[in-house]
Amino acid sequence: MKVYQIPVLSNNYVFLLHDAEANTAAVVDPAISEPVFQMLKELGAKLVAIFNTHHHSDHVGGNRMLVEHFPDAIVYGGVEDRGRIPEQQVFLQDGDRVSFANRTAEVFFVPGHTRAHIAYYFPPVISGEMGDLFCGDTLFSGGCGRLFEGTPTQMVASLTKLRNLPDSTYVWCAHEYTLNNLQFDLTVDRNNPDLQQRFAEVKQMRDRHEATIPANLGMEKRTNPFLRWDAPELQTTTQSANAIQTFARLRGMKDHF
Repeated sequence: MKVYQIPVLSNNYVFLLHDAEANTAAVVDPAISEPVFQMLKELGAKLVAIFNTHHHSDHVGGNRMLVEHFPDAIVYGGVEDRGRIPEQQVFLQDGDRVSFANRTAEVFFVPGHTRAHIAYYFPPVISGEMGDLFCGDTLFSGGCGRLFEGTPTQMVASLTKLRNLPDSTYVWCAHEYTLNNLQFDLTVDRNNPDLQQRFAEVKQMRDRHEATIPANLGMEKRTNPFLRWDAPELQTTTQSANAIQTFARLRGMKDHF
C-alpha cells in the first residue's frame, strides 16, 4: 500500500492509498474531488473506498462527486456520524476493522474534535516496520484538534488510544499546522531539547515548502504537549496536577495563541 499525499485548500491533506497489484485506490478524507480524480488518472486506478474520519466539509466535500464517478466505491465513517457524511454506507464503531491492499486497519472511536470522530490504524506488515495512522483532526503534529463537540475528558481518552500505539507509526494527520503548533509548544515546554530540535527542523522544512506530514508518533510522544498532559513540567506550566485539567488548560491556551 503506497500513500500519496495530496495538498488541497489552504492547508488540508487528502491521502490516496494505492494497491499497485490490484490497481485499486482508497482515499482518506477527500475535501474536494478534482485532485483525487487527477491522481487516479495518473495511476490508472479505480477508486474502491472512501475512508472518512468525521463529517466536517473539508473532509467529506468530495464524496458525492467521487461516488458519482465510481458508484461501486464504499463510503466508510463513524456510526455516530450517520446522516452527516455524504454517501456514507458503512457505519463503523470502535474496534471494527476495514481492509485495503491486503492490509487491515483497526478503527478507533476518538471523540473530542467532534462527537463522532474515528481514526484508522494500519499495523505494519512486518514487525519493526512503520504502521500508518490516519487520524483526521484528532491528533496533529505538535497539536490536537479544537474541541468543537467533545470534552477534555473525551479528548484525553481518545489521545490516550493513539498514544498507546507503537512509536514506529506514521501520523497522517489532515492539516499542515505543524510550524504554528510548535511555536505554541515552545511557550509551554521551552526546556524540552527534543522539541527545540523538532522546531528547528520543521522551520527549515517549511522554508523549503516541504510537507511536515507524515509525522513520527515516537517523536510526537516526546514533543507534543497534547500527548504529555501527565508530564511534570507541563503540569507545572498549567499549575495543575490533574491530567484532564492540565490538558484542558493547554487546549485553552492554544485556542488563544
